[in-house]
Amino acid sequence: MDGGHPVPSPLVPLGNVSSDSSMSLEQKTTFVFVILLFIFLGILIVRCFRILLDPYRSMPTSTWADGLEGLEKGQFDHALA
Repeated sequence: MDGGHPVPSPLVPLGNVSSDSSMSLEQKTTFVFVILLFIFLGILIVRCFRILLDPYRSMPTSTWADGLEGLEKGQFDHALA
């Protein structure tokens, strides 16, 4: 190799290279959005593990027949008419 020509490195982007290494607004927005998605994913994972560990804690204690006033459970189809 002759010493007069520099070999371009694949790690250095060619073209308009600025001296400061700050991110553009689009990169900052994307970075914040990805961080928010990871936080949301973490919350969902924690919630799913809590439901798996104690599934009956999240179930309501009332049944479907509690809202029927004075009707027996077998007479529910008469209340629809």
